[in-house]
Amino acid sequence: MNRNCFKYIVLFASLSGVLLSCRITKPYKQPEVSTQGLYRGQQSTDTTTLASMPWQTLFADTVLRSLIQEGLNNNLDLKTAVQKILEAQATLQQSKAAFIPSLSGNATLQRNKQSQAGLNFPPGININTLTTTYQAGLSTSWEADVWGKLSSTKRAALAGFLQSDAAKRAVQTQLIADIANNYFNLLALDRQLEITEQTLKNRIKDVATIKELKAGAVVNGAAVVQSEANRYAAEVSIPDIKRSIRETENALDILLSRPPGAVNRSSLASQNIVNELQTGIPTQLLTNRPDVQQSEYAFRGAFENTNLARTYFYPSFTITASGGLSSLTLKDFFNKSIFYNAAAGLTQPIFNQGINKARLRTAQAQQQEALNSFQKTLLIAGQEVSNALYAHQTAIEKRDSRAKQIIALQKAVDYTQELLRYSSATNYTDVLTSEQNLLAAQLSGVSDRLQELQAIVNLYRALGGGWR
Repeated sequence: MNRNCFKYIVLFASLSGVLLSCRITKPYKQPEVSTQGLYRGQQSTDTTTLASMPWQTLFADTVLRSLIQEGLNNNLDLKTAVQKILEAQATLQQSKAAFIPSLSGNATLQRNKQSQAGLNFPPGININTLTTTYQAGLSTSWEADVWGKLSSTKRAALAGFLQSDAAKRAVQTQLIADIANNYFNLLALDRQLEITEQTLKNRIKDVATIKELKAGAVVNGAAVVQSEANRYAAEVSIPDIKRSIRETENALDILLSRPPGAVNRSSLASQNIVNELQTGIPTQLLTNRPDVQQSEYAFRGAFENTNLARTYFYPSFTITASGGLSSLTLKDFFNKSIFYNAAAGLTQPIFNQGINKARLRTAQAQQQEALNSFQKTLLIAGQEVSNALYAHQTAIEKRDSRAKQIIALQKAVDYTQELLRYSSATNYTDVLTSEQNLLAAQLSGVSDRLQELQAIVNLYRALGGGWR
């Protein structure tokens, strides 16, 4: 390479460096979004939040902890999310490689034969029209990132990588919540089955008692048939509860990536879960909730794509060079056979301005869409926190009243049964009504406890807990 050519390339590279200071792309800034009032009815300034608690600490049930760990190890959605991270990582590496000059090697053997038709050579002159060329060389190309095109591409790829990582963490937090909610639902169904089966045993005894009372002319035949119908009403609900148990077990198995089968578990009465619900402040959702972070990274990627679209209006600067060895004979291949060339080029779009404008408008629209999605995700996060808090509050409010209701209904059943046996002050319809109300209240009490437990789980996920 002669010195003049080298000077031109150095001059071009220097000019590119100067132009780098004239960037037409914009630096990213987190969009301003309002978090005021996201937690309905909550005005706390304490930044202590349930989200910072490890899930192993939140759940005291060792069986549940074992199931959650199994899900984290085997869940297929979580494994897919990890693969998405690897894809995004490869894209990021590819965008970084664009800053490095490309280098390729080649080796060729070329045989050319020239046609002698129409050539008028003097007699006796032998012209050899068959030539062989041996060539080996290297070529390189480098595009100067003058307007920030490559930098914007790299930052967009980085945003995509961070987005995929946040998506994986969002899958993890949802998985933990789904396993816990299904587990608690299973325990509640077990308890409801236990209550219903005990009720059935009591009603079978009631049928025998009513038949004895009929034999003693205390009640009539209608009371007997009513007692039998009451017994079957309890009995017929048992298969439905068992079906729900089977379906809930199967749903848990899917989360654990198991074939359908039984799930080991403890009891509803043994559950001891944290009751001090600290929510922190709404601004913490921006750093704690993976799906909110995922949505912001999506906006960040769209922002960089807008930057990228702006760069297409400006010329691209490229330096190319190639060199190697070339000879007509193998014996002279390494003897004075060196060749090289170098070039610097500038490409300015002229007739495709319409395409570039459309590209920019599309990118700007997609950026606004991503911003809207980010804001909506944050609002949904606040809604979920508010709903979980209120669900827990109402479950607690019902606890004492439900316990008193069950005690009162148990007494009503005992009293009406005694009155039926020893006096005519009541009839079997009163007994029937009180027994049905008692069963409904007992089952509702189980649902209240389930609501309380699931509200804590949902609040934990809504605040962004589970991925630390």
